[in-house]
Amino acid sequence: MQERKEEDLQRVLNKISEVGVDEVGRGAVFGPVFSAVVVLTEKNKLVLKQFGVKDSKKLTSKKRKLLLPKILLLSSDYGIGQSSAREIDKLGIRAATELSMIRALYKLKVKPSELLVDGPLLLRPWKGIQKNIVSGDSKFTAIASASIIAKVTRDELMERLEKKYSGYLILKNKGYGTKEHLSNIKDFGITNLHRKSFLKKLNLF
Repeated sequence: MQERKEEDLQRVLNKISEVGVDEVGRGAVFGPVFSAVVVLTEKNKLVLKQFGVKDSKKLTSKKRKLLLPKILLLSSDYGIGQSSAREIDKLGIRAATELSMIRALYKLKVKPSELLVDGPLLLRPWKGIQKNIVSGDSKFTAIASASIIAKVTRDELMERLEKKYSGYLILKNKGYGTKEHLSNIKDFGITNLHRKSFLKKLNLF
């Protein structure tokens, strides 16, 4: 009887519990928007919580980098997608963000039976069951894990782009429209990775 209970518990712990998707870089003026999706079992969800996985915005850059390999190891599956600055200008930020999420989801081995989407907006192209969770990265470990993957991956890209676009302090601002960054755009002009549709609203293009 005890063995049966233990087997049942293991079955519960090993069952897929959450599939969460989140994006990073939606509000930046430079570079792509990134999305990630993470599939977690109940057991590994608990383990990641113990490691300190939570909303990526509440973690230091160092902590996010330390957590990334643990998340990748303990995820049953994951995917990463992005949409370029050009696609953002062409499609608009919401549609481009959705495209990056769909690209991440298409990398999963199995289509999720239910998807947890961070934020209040439906993922319109997704034809499966989904739930919108406002502040989902602080409520669900799978969404928090996705936010960390997306954030670290995008930040690493920004670090590499710093060399090519050194006048814009990309390493420091990660492509966001800080006063310094916007001032540098006035001084050096717009690059092919700047989101022209965003800069038009700021009268910089």
